[in-house]
Order: sequence, then structure tokens, then C-alpha cells
Amino acid sequence: MACAPKQEKSGMKRGIASRRVLLADGTVADTVVTVEDGVISAIGAESSGEVWDAGDAWVLPGVIDLHGDAFERQIMPRPGVHFPMDLALQDTDAQLLANGISTAYHGVTYSWEPGLRGRESTLKVKAAIEAAKPRLGCDTRFHLRHETHNLEAEAEVLGWLADGTVDLLAFNDHSHVSLREIEQNGKSTATYTGRTGLSHDQFMDLIRSVCRRQPDVPASIERLAKAAIEHGVAMASHDDDDPDLRSWFNGLGCRIAEFPMNTPTAEKAVALGDPVICGAPNIIRGGSHMGTRGVRAATEVKEGRCTILVSDYYYPALVQAPFRLVQDGDCDFATAWGLVSTNPAKAAGLVDRGTVEAGKRADLVVLDQRDGTPAKVLATVVSGRDAYRTAA
Repeated sequence: MACAPKQEKSGMKRGIASRRVLLADGTVADTVVTVEDGVISAIGAESSGEVWDAGDAWVLPGVIDLHGDAFERQIMPRPGVHFPMDLALQDTDAQLLANGISTAYHGVTYSWEPGLRGRESTLKVKAAIEAAKPRLGCDTRFHLRHETHNLEAEAEVLGWLADGTVDLLAFNDHSHVSLREIEQNGKSTATYTGRTGLSHDQFMDLIRSVCRRQPDVPASIERLAKAAIEHGVAMASHDDDDPDLRSWFNGLGCRIAEFPMNTPTAEKAVALGDPVICGAPNIIRGGSHMGTRGVRAATEVKEGRCTILVSDYYYPALVQAPFRLVQDGDCDFATAWGLVSTNPAKAAGLVDRGTVEAGKRADLVVLDQRDGTPAKVLATVVSGRDAYRTAA
């Protein structure tokens, strides 16, 4: 069962022994990981404190999720049905920890839309995350998914970058794609009207007006990117569909390619040395939820065009995906687990975590996986604390 985080006593040592510890160099060792004052103090030496013998369970770096927005379903589980933010975040925290996620970036979309992704909701979620952090077990961070056509929000976002309350900035543009899907492909507006509270006609008037802002968007992105660099905030661009667009973002210092829409764009990102994000649910399901419009993430991993996996809309997929990749022969285990630990840590500038090695923050996941069954998380350790541990 999940348990409340508890602060380890100063100077207290404890060890986790296992025959399957994934080390920073990619090897698997039969060893003891010693934790003291929130960091890994030693590997391989006998621990002078309590030792948990985890047997054949894996001891791995904690999962780092750079992009997860499933918490929106805790806030609004049905269209127009809202629950308190603090309760939603608490429920989300339990899901994260039970799935081995020790660091989570909540992807909060700040859109030109009213409703769930509008200004009022964004401010509430942002404030709720800040208020809830002291009592959350997972290291929870704010990933601002800025809709680039939301020009009215630029000054406010610049202020957030300056005051350090944005941990990751992503540039999104869903306006033109959404309009094209509706007008040319006959997509229903039900999702949008349910989310925004607008009628069909009201929403169509709004989105057409928003798309007419395009001439002013590039300069706004440039100003925001410059501010993000000044304040040390990592940046991603979302759903890039053209290699030249990825090159442009790269030139602005926006180095993470989040869900590139096609092979040439992903290849350009790799050629530029940029981290490339795909969704873990795509791995588990065997393809994109968007059907033929999306890429197959397992192929992207196998062919070297994906370096990071994220939970996207389903938290449990992230801890399971590495095992699925190994099972299907798409990559070796060290590479697979690096997609959810080492690589996202590097991309986000989290130099203190992402590997099991002495001196690193003690963010660990202990899990049992055998016989092709789903991995079962036995414990999630966050900064040396048992944030989650089962009775097993």
C-alpha cells in the first residue's frame, strides 16, 4: 500500500540488496545500494544500517516523467464535472508513486481556450501544485505547455519564467490542426465544447480568430525562448511536423523534440543532437492513439529516433514500456530503462538523478517483473524516503 513520505533521520544509513541492480554503466550487479541523508552513499559495500534484501527484484533509477497530463482526468473526470485541485493532485501522486515515478512534470496546457485549459484553470493548477508540493511523495514539477497563439499570456509567462515557477516550457500549436480536422475531415467539436463550455458556433468563431494571429506568433516564441534560456528553463517543441521547423526551434535553444510527427522531422532532431520524446502508451498499445497519423514509438526506439519516453495520458505505461521493448527485441534493457530515467534527467538538466551511482540523489524504484507479466512496483524511493512500498 502507499504510505506517506517520511523524512529519514540525519546520518541514518540503510541498504537495499538485490541480485539485479542496474548500474550507471549499464551493467547489472548483485550488490547493495546504501542510502544516507537522501543520497546514494555507496554501492557494493556492506551497509551499517538496516538492509532490505529484495532478492531478484530489480533496483533501478526512479522513473522521470517529463510529460504527463493524465491528472486532468482527476480534475475533470467527465465533461463539466470538476473536483478540488488538492484532491486531484493527491490522487495523482498516489498513481505516480505506485508506478515507480519519482519525478513528474505535470503538463499544464495554457491555451487560448476557456475552461479546463484556460487562464483561470491554469492559475488554479499552478497554485495548487505549489501548495501541494510539501505533502506530495513524488518530486512534482510544473511543465507549462504554452499554446503559441495564446498571445495575451506572453507577458504573464515571461513573469513565471523569471520567478522560477516554470520547470519546463513546451511550445504547442493545436489551433491550425484542430481547425483543419474539423473543417476538412469532419471531426466533431464535442471534445472542445465539453472542455470549454462553448457551443459549436462559439468555438468555431474562436478558433478561426485565433488562427488569424499567426503572423505575430514567431516573434512571441522568440521572446519566450530567450527568457527561458536566461533563466535556465529547458524547452520542448510539441508535434513538430517539418524538419525546418525543428531546426528553427533548435536555433532558439529549444532542444527537446516532443512527439515529432514524422520520420524526417525525428531524423533532423537526431542529427542536431536533440532529445526526442515519444509516448509510452504507444509502446504498450503497439501504435499511436491517432492511428495512421502518428508514428510507432517502438520503431522509433529501435531505429534510434526516440531517446525519451513519457507517460503522456496514461501513467502506468511508463514503467511497463521498457520491459515491452526488451520482450519484443527492440533494444536491450539498459537502453530501454535509460529512456525513462537517465535520458530525461539529462534533457531536463537534472544532474543529481537518473542513475544508480554514489553521490546521486536516492531516487529508486524496486520492482518485480517475471514471466512476461506486468512489472509490479514494490517500492518507490524519493530522495531516500519510502514514498511508496507494498506489503510484499
